[in-house]
Amino acid sequence: MTAFRLRAEAPALVAVAHGTRSPAGVAVTESLVQRVRELRPGLDVRVGHLGLASPSLESVLAGLDGTAVLVPLLLGTGYHLRSDVPAAVAAAPWLHCRTAPALGPHPLLAEALAGRLAEAGRPERSTAPVVLAAAGSSDPAATVDTARMARLLALGLGTRVVPAHAAGCGTRPGDAVAALRAEGHEDVAVATYLTAPGHFSETVRRGAGTRLVADPLGPHEAVARLVVRRYEEAVRREGAGRHAAGRETVRREAVRRGAA
Repeated sequence: MTAFRLRAEAPALVAVAHGTRSPAGVAVTESLVQRVRELRPGLDVRVGHLGLASPSLESVLAGLDGTAVLVPLLLGTGYHLRSDVPAAVAAAPWLHCRTAPALGPHPLLAEALAGRLAEAGRPERSTAPVVLAAAGSSDPAATVDTARMARLLALGLGTRVVPAHAAGCGTRPGDAVAALRAEGHEDVAVATYLTAPGHFSETVRRGAGTRLVADPLGPHEAVARLVVRRYEEAVRREGAGRHAAGRETVRREAVRRGAA
């Protein structure tokens, strides 16, 4: 009889979106998830929203069994990652879940931001400063993440990047642009550090005070690659954890038998 080994199915990838009432924002999120599917053909890739759009994360998890890796389409640590995502996971106790870190900060996001700035008309070799406009949060960790992302973008562009926030703590994008212009910089551009269009992107665009405002990250190739990377890293960590647990079980059994 021919021996064979069943190959375990890969965990489902659940992209966790913030959610928006904007149909354009929902469509952009779907486009990003579709690109992820194209990068990992055969993998079960789904999207669940934390609010304002369907399907909800809870309903997506309710339709799964076995194992899943949740990849937040969030750009930094904050309330949603600390509270909303764990609550949804806790409501699906039959499902073995691992949650990947937020997407940002990461060099691949700097690549995507630079691409969006170029699309908005910022010259590739420009040395004019850039304002990085994030959604904002009352969580200090999110503010730190935005500052770190600003440094990564500055390295990629070779110019000064000033972090700003459309809400919560920190400087508003329009105020950051005005301050840079007061220093003598005329061609200030705004990099929209959001995953999809919606309320915050409109707030940034209306209040930026400059013509060079880049679109949100959306389904940029670098963002899709980062989603896949976060998934694969989580799967490897899970495998390493199980392997370590298996070695510990063997060791304890050996000690028990030796003491018997």
